[in-house]
Amino acid sequence: MKREMETDCQREKIQHLIFLRVPISLHMLTPLEAYGSKVEHLPGFQGPLPFELETGYVGLGDSNDDMQVFYYFVKSENNPQKDPLMLWLTGGPGCSSFSGLVYEIGPFAFEIKEYNGSVPSLVLRPQSWTKLSNIIFVDLPLGTGFSYAKNVTYHRSDWKLVHNTYQFLRKWLIDHPEFLSNEFYIGADSYSGIPVPAVLQEISNGNEKGLQPLINLQGYLLGNPYTTHKEDNYQIQYAHGMGLISDELYASLQRNCKGEYIDVDYRNELCLRDLRSFDECLSGINKENILDGFCEDDSRLWRRSLKQELGAPLSSPLTVPKLSCHIYRFYLATKWANDESVRKALHIREGSIGKWERCYTTDFEREIFSSVEFHVNLSKKGYRSLIYSGDLDLVVPFQSTQAWIRDLNYSIVDDWRSWFVNGQVAGYTRTYSNRMTFATVKGSGHTAPAVTPEQCLAMFTRWTSNLPL
Repeated sequence: MKREMETDCQREKIQHLIFLRVPISLHMLTPLEAYGSKVEHLPGFQGPLPFELETGYVGLGDSNDDMQVFYYFVKSENNPQKDPLMLWLTGGPGCSSFSGLVYEIGPFAFEIKEYNGSVPSLVLRPQSWTKLSNIIFVDLPLGTGFSYAKNVTYHRSDWKLVHNTYQFLRKWLIDHPEFLSNEFYIGADSYSGIPVPAVLQEISNGNEKGLQPLINLQGYLLGNPYTTHKEDNYQIQYAHGMGLISDELYASLQRNCKGEYIDVDYRNELCLRDLRSFDECLSGINKENILDGFCEDDSRLWRRSLKQELGAPLSSPLTVPKLSCHIYRFYLATKWANDESVRKALHIREGSIGKWERCYTTDFEREIFSSVEFHVNLSKKGYRSLIYSGDLDLVVPFQSTQAWIRDLNYSIVDDWRSWFVNGQVAGYTRTYSNRMTFATVKGSGHTAPAVTPEQCLAMFTRWTSNLPL
C-alpha cells in the first residue's frame, strides 16, 4: 500500500511538471520502478533473463480503474538512454502485440517441441530488434492478452484503437519520463497498417497543439501493411505471377470481373464462377507464405484471407495443430500464458482476466477504409517511413503496396536496386522524396521478421541509423 501511494504521488508530481511545461530531470524524481514491475525470471527460460524486461498496466478512460492496458517493455540491450523507443502493434484485426514479442522481433521465442504438460520452453532470439532499440509491446485492442476492463463495455473499432493507443502512449511516457528525449517510432504489420498511420497523425497533431508530454516522433515502419481494403484485388495478379493459376483462368478473371474481385455483383455469374475456380486452386496454399506448408487449421487458428477475416470473428479452435505446422507456436503461447506460474512472474493481477487470448474473439468495427490520406499528411510533415513486404505473402501482396505508394506520386530519389545481407541479395528497395523507403524482403512471408530474422534486423538497423538499405 505504501509503495502504491508513493507511485501515485510521483505520477501526480510528473504530470504537474509536464502540465506547467517545466523541464523534467531525473534528479527531481524518486525511482520509477513502481510504475512497472521488473521481471528477472520467466517460467520456461533457463536462468535469469539476459535483458531487462518490465511489465505493467496503464489505466485508460475517465477513471484509471475502467480500462487497464497491459504491456511488456524491453529495454535496449545496447544503450537504453540513447537508443530509439518504439511502440509495436500487431494486426489481426484484434491481436495482441505479444505476437511481435515472441514471434517476430522480441528477445525470446518458444522452443518448438511437442507440449508435454509442463511450461513450454523459451529460447533466446539472436536477431531481436531490442539489440538496438527500446520496445513497448502492448496488449491492444482491449480484450487481447492480459488487458481488461471494468465497468465498461468493450467496443472494438479502428478509431477506438487509435485513441486508446495514443492515450496509452502519453500515459506511459508520463510514467517513464527518462525516455521523453529518445527518438520515437511506431512499428506494426498486417492489419495495423490501417490504424497506425492514424495514431501517428494524432501524435503529430498533439505535439503541434503543445499537448504534454511532447513525443519525439521521428517516423514509422510497416510490414506487409493492409492499407486500402483493396488488397484482395492484387491476390489474383500475384497468384498468376507466381504460377498458382493458369493463364486461361487469369485472362477469364480479368475479362469477367473487370479488375474488381471483392464486392462482386451476385448477378455476375461468370465472375463468381471464376472466383470459385481461383479459390479451388489456392485451397491448399498457405496464403501467408506460399512456400510454407499448409495446415487445415491455418485459416481458423491464425488469419483467414482478408475477405473472410473482416467479416467474421477471429477464434481459436480447441483442436491441437500438428507439430510441423507453423501455427503450433500459437498453441504453445496459449499454454504458456495460461499457466499460473507465468502469470505470477509477469505480475498479472489476480482475477483480472479468465483465459488468456492472443486475439479477441468478437467482431471488430471497420471505420477507416484507407490509411493513404494519413501517409500523405505524415509525409508533408517530414516524418520518415519504411514500408516493407515479404515477397511470398499472398494476403497483402507486394504489388498492392507498391500500387498505393506509386499513387502518392512522389519522385524517386534512389531507384529500384538490390539490398544485401552477408553478400547475398536480401530484397529490393526504392526511396522516394517524401522520405519513404519501400523494400521487399526476399523469401519472406506476411510477418517478415518471423521468417527472415537476420535480414529484417539488418534492414531495421540501417533504417533507424539513417543509412541506405
